[in-house]
Amino acid sequence: MNTRSAIIITSQDLDRLEALLDTLPHDIPGKEELQTELDRAEVVPPAEIPGDVVTMNSKVLFSVDGGGEFCLTLVYPKDTDGSADRISVLAPVGSALLGLSAGERIEWPKPGGGMMKLQIKEVLYQPEREGELHR
Repeated sequence: MNTRSAIIITSQDLDRLEALLDTLPHDIPGKEELQTELDRAEVVPPAEIPGDVVTMNSKVLFSVDGGGEFCLTLVYPKDTDGSADRISVLAPVGSALLGLSAGERIEWPKPGGGMMKLQIKEVLYQPEREGELHR
């Protein structure tokens, strides 16, 4: 039984992510998971995406159950630069973030094992909300 919440993505993100997937080897980690997310998404024009939805290049503020907060920006693999504040859409948590909204919860793997529960507290920056529809 699939209990994951519905997600919404922009047509522009869908086009770019499908083009990315087409260029990747079949067995690259994260490819299948991202395709699964894209297949279940509601797709809307960039100008119609709600401002609290995580799109590509969005900066997201998370709160950790038990205390603490941190920020991450969801990026394309080519834009990962090793910094701790960027996560590739091909990472399992990266593809799971795409299309979620502020207030939704997600489980995140802890270093060393186990899971922590996070809530998307706020989408601090979303390109579409800022009028950057052709980024």
